[in-house]
Amino acid sequence: MAGSLAAIKKLVFDERRITPAELADALETDFAGEKGEQIRQMLVNDAPKYGNDDDSVDQLVVDAYQSYIDEIAKYPNTRHGRGPIGGIRYASTSSISANVGQGMGTMATPDGRHAHAQIVARDAEGMVADGRRIVAELGAHTFPKVPSVPEGFKAIRMLAAEGIRTTATAIYTPMQAFLAAKAGASYAAPYINRIDNMGYDGVGVAMEIHDIFRANDLPCEVLAASFKNSQQVLEIARYGVGAVTAASSVIEGLVKNAAIDAAVDAFTADFEGLVGAGKTMADL
Repeated sequence: MAGSLAAIKKLVFDERRITPAELADALETDFAGEKGEQIRQMLVNDAPKYGNDDDSVDQLVVDAYQSYIDEIAKYPNTRHGRGPIGGIRYASTSSISANVGQGMGTMATPDGRHAHAQIVARDAEGMVADGRRIVAELGAHTFPKVPSVPEGFKAIRMLAAEGIRTTATAIYTPMQAFLAAKAGASYAAPYINRIDNMGYDGVGVAMEIHDIFRANDLPCEVLAASFKNSQQVLEIARYGVGAVTAASSVIEGLVKNAAIDAAVDAFTADFEGLVGAGKTMADL
């Protein structure tokens, strides 16, 4: 949420590099086309991010959450007045498993995140119905997320026949990914850290899936997910897997290095030594 609010504030209102109409269109179409991708790159690369010691971004979360706390306090439950703390509602951001259902109604977001919405039905026919509804509500550029189980494989094939692109999820083994790709999935999302926690090699599994897709000429891409550190992302990228979904803190770790900071500081000091402290090229 903070990343989206920060991007809107900076790029739409403060710098006016994106108009409200342009942003709305990009989100509705999941950043389709050259213009959509240009907007997404600005949202990803040119806007401040939460969790990086940027008080202006962190304050957006504080303000948003405080409004939530203030609002929920207006609605006591049926135990109100029946004891010293009876009837008090407490604000919470822990969705537990609600993120699955909520994903169905989440389109692309202003922090540059693509739309991948989770299917929740358990049988193939229900999954197909969910997939159709997701695309109908969020647009043709949305990728319904289908679990990689037997009923899911059936649903992927049925949705592919209708031209609906899908992301196969809950992948822990290469064979799951292979079957999903054969069924017609556009992306396969192995859970790297969760595979590690089961005693296996999550990065190795993603690499093996990548090799299987290439060896069998399958038009499916690996979308590696659930990372615990930046080294995992680096290994995935070095191997040629081009798509990951990772927390901003994990991505930041890829370029967080004291030597890099020192080099940047040296460049700035040299420049300021020539033109004056606090000046940039834009001031010349």
